[in-house]
Amino acid sequence: MDHDTVARTTLIRSASDAGSRVFETILTRSPISRIDIARQTGLSQAAVTKAVAPLVAAGLVDAPPASHRDGTPGRPVSPVSIVLEAMVMIGVKVNVDEVIAVATDLATTVLASERRALPADDPRTVIETISAIVDALETQLGASASAIAGIGVAVSGDVDSSTGIVRESNIMGWADVALGDLLQERLPWPVTVENDVHALTIGEHWFGVGLGTASFAIVTIGRGIGSGLHLNGEVVSGAFGVAGEIGHLPLADPSLICPCGRRGCVEAAASTGAIESAVSAALGRPIAIDEAVALAHAGDPDADAAFREAARLIGTAIATLVNLTGPEVVIIGGEGVSDFDLFEKTLHDAFDAHAFGAAARCRILTRPHTFEDWARGASAAAIQSLVR
Repeated sequence: MDHDTVARTTLIRSASDAGSRVFETILTRSPISRIDIARQTGLSQAAVTKAVAPLVAAGLVDAPPASHRDGTPGRPVSPVSIVLEAMVMIGVKVNVDEVIAVATDLATTVLASERRALPADDPRTVIETISAIVDALETQLGASASAIAGIGVAVSGDVDSSTGIVRESNIMGWADVALGDLLQERLPWPVTVENDVHALTIGEHWFGVGLGTASFAIVTIGRGIGSGLHLNGEVVSGAFGVAGEIGHLPLADPSLICPCGRRGCVEAAASTGAIESAVSAALGRPIAIDEAVALAHAGDPDADAAFREAARLIGTAIATLVNLTGPEVVIIGGEGVSDFDLFEKTLHDAFDAHAFGAAARCRILTRPHTFEDWARGASAAAIQSLVR
């Protein structure tokens, strides 16, 4: 980090509660007037002006001269906005077979991207790969690399973001891996480790649907069944960093063993691997997900039954989530969304059958997420860690 980036990082980390609230509000809603900042934060205009001044001096916030933008008489408008290029954040998504990374500005707009295959999924190999991919991003960024201020790493599983420990990741085959500390030994910037779906939710909270929706949930369908919660304007992590894990609700056949080792989890019947296993067992030969999709589209009864069961369980799990937490909307994402036509009707029928009362008014939307979007979520988690 160059001198300016160090100074900006220090300013943000040492800010008072009021200063942090003001910076976060400008970050997620700029351009915004000081009057609107005061309304959003509940602070006085004097307190907002006091908090904005050092941000402007540090080059984090731009405050052009006040003007009557609409040409009407009265008090002039003085909007302020984030200087997006003031800091660069790196977001990394770790999959079992590859690592995807992006460098972004403070609005998680992608400035550079890189992806590398993982020759193995052990922690040492993953750390080496992340280190190499970050070096490649630095080269792509050129002079802008001096503005890198932090790195976010998103991993599937039970992640303690306060310590950087991956307590359990079935997909990676990890238990109690101190990923944050191990990466911090290799990298000169602050490292934040977060559950991948929580990171995606943070990104939506700050820069996506959360700006116009007080409460929403994200459900991801793919190698795992993940979910993230945003309730009353905040992302929910729970007391132990685990919240909204609908993939491990015990709604499936108890004879099915989930990759987590427990029986009857939704993920044991509804994940990509579970669908492959069900169709393979029915047809007596190995079936990959692409062939399972093709068979279901062609009307094969065994493939169709596997997708219907997965959809029934996911719809029931979403209804359970909605009954408990009451979001306005559930966004379904993940790689499985590309084949959502195979899930849609049965999923909606199961949701309608189990959603209670007004909870049934919750909208269910689909939004394809690329792995680059997941990496942007990791960048958002790093930004949030810096601000808070």
